[in-house]
Amino acid sequence: MELSRHGISTLLVEKHAGTAIFPKARLITTRTMEILRSWGIQDEVESAGMPREEFLAVGVGSSLTADDFVRSAAALHRDAPHSPTYTFLCSQDLLEVILRRRAEAGPAADVRFGATMTAMREVAGGVEAVVSAEGREVLVRCRYLVAADGSRGGVRERLGIKVEGPPVLGHMISIMFEADLGFLPPERRAALSFLRDPPCAVEAVDHGRRWMVQTGYEPEEGGSPADFTEEACLAAVRAAVGVPDLPIRILGVLPWLQQAKVADGFQSGRVFLAGDAAHVATPQGGFGMNCGIQDAHNLAWKLAAVLRDAAGPALLDTYTAERRPIAVRTVDESLNNALITFRMMEGRLSMREAVDQQAGRRSCEGLVLGFGYESAAVIPDGTPAPAPGDPYRVYVPSARPGHRAPHVWLAGPDGPVSTLDLLGPRFTLMTASPAWARAALPAAHRTGCDLTAVEILPDGGTYTSPTWAVEYGVGAAGAVLVRPDGHVAWRAPLPSTTPEHDLTTALATVLATR
Repeated sequence: MELSRHGISTLLVEKHAGTAIFPKARLITTRTMEILRSWGIQDEVESAGMPREEFLAVGVGSSLTADDFVRSAAALHRDAPHSPTYTFLCSQDLLEVILRRRAEAGPAADVRFGATMTAMREVAGGVEAVVSAEGREVLVRCRYLVAADGSRGGVRERLGIKVEGPPVLGHMISIMFEADLGFLPPERRAALSFLRDPPCAVEAVDHGRRWMVQTGYEPEEGGSPADFTEEACLAAVRAAVGVPDLPIRILGVLPWLQQAKVADGFQSGRVFLAGDAAHVATPQGGFGMNCGIQDAHNLAWKLAAVLRDAAGPALLDTYTAERRPIAVRTVDESLNNALITFRMMEGRLSMREAVDQQAGRRSCEGLVLGFGYESAAVIPDGTPAPAPGDPYRVYVPSARPGHRAPHVWLAGPDGPVSTLDLLGPRFTLMTASPAWARAALPAAHRTGCDLTAVEILPDGGTYTSPTWAVEYGVGAAGAVLVRPDGHVAWRAPLPSTTPEHDLTTALATVLATR
């Protein structure tokens, strides 16, 4: 989808016949919702998802109906001021239908389900791959290959890239079932409930009849996925709900490994790793899918710039430099969340302590909005990074180079508009200075990049805000250059006697053409 927005032709090869059946992910963080908004699908996702007010909560108890069940809802007001959108719940099986429809609508996208890449090798100027589908093999030649084939897809191993992380944390089973749990009162409804009798978790898949029980087995004690017969699954679900004769229909059973791992590198020559192929987080926190989508968002504009000869190949080296540190931090925080669950399951935390800790860590805006990139595609301005006391929960808006451009509401020609809605898939120069705005067109011509200038004035312009310049740290005479992925590339807080030269130099530096 993102490459199509840049006019780049793509071939997507997916071994499964269709989109996801199991809702392996459900939580969409604020930053990912902003990306979906930029793709024009925010409304579709919200229509398909679960009501935040009812389900964005965590619970702990012996069972869903036990007297000791405790629930804590997320404080929904916390994330609203920092974004035009917010954390949302939409199960992966529903989200992928929306994504597939939009991907297939791309003007230069060839989306093939039921097809498998069986071989690949780097050749002069590109990559050759063999794609097998319906008993036929096709040789494909491309300039670059992105392996988003999951933690066990095989491409990373073929490239000889190792992973770092602790041993497998758990051998897990997901039991998806259909049941009418409408008898549960609102104070017992949650996106995720951790239960102790027997140890398991219950997830809401939608706001209707689909649910999931996550449980585990111990191979060292002779356990295996084969133990989860339909009878065993029915017993596990009924024990989790706490209703022995509950009518249930088992929809599917999926074994998986709970892991926390990050690849040593995200690139080998012309092949890039993205998503679970590059990093695997525990489910606690809901970060895995979000981190993968943001990999794609970071990589796509760089590939497009190089393919259009607007950037040097060295720009692609910034993908690992930027995304791997974020993946390491994200996976570490998912592991911290998992340890809370383990301590609760082992009885080292009371249910109230566990639910308070789990609910408190549902607010993760510092993690998902506050990170900053450091690479050759960012020009430092010498200012210090924000240092909140709790960098996991607390987000401090900053237009410091490398950070996501902050959300500020502007008065636009048709009503309020977010600064984020003015960004991408091009470079954007934001300024209140006509001199900087006039420099944009010649700078774009000299560098060959797609650049738009947006003037934001205190009053009297197309876009107005009395606070924008202060919040972005540039005043009335400065400018901020934002990359196509919404991260600040360069900031000039003062006026310049040579704005065209300065802007051209900044673009050439970011695009690795100097």
